[in-house]
Amino acid sequence: MANTTTNPKNENRPVTDKAKDVASQVVDKARDAASTVGGMVSSAASTVGHTADNLASSAGSGMKSLGETIGQHTPREGMLGTASQAVANTLKSGGKYLEQEGLSGMMDDATELIRRNPIPAVLIGIGIGFLIGRTLGS
Repeated sequence: MANTTTNPKNENRPVTDKAKDVASQVVDKARDAASTVGGMVSSAASTVGHTADNLASSAGSGMKSLGETIGQHTPREGMLGTASQAVANTLKSGGKYLEQEGLSGMMDDATELIRRNPIPAVLIGIGIGFLIGRTLGS
């Protein structure tokens, strides 16, 4: 008499193989989607960075213009003249820096400053955190 029962392992193998194939396809699709999303996020971050640099440059231009206006329309002599010219010169130089460097240049400079002076940077950070905590806690 021949064995009419079928081996359950043999029947399930095609289903298992199909499941593996589907799972492999799902993983490939997920990788492709993640890669696409990663590229889109990178592109968006780059666009935001350029926009921030452009806004910083515009703000710098405005500061420089304000400094020039203050310098032209305020007294040049006496205590008031000295103070107003100092403010005008500070605005002009700060505006010029911001206009030329942009936000990314400022961040690079701040990073370099922190790298050169780590202990004061940490202490300033703690102080600012303390002040923010007191302000929010009140």
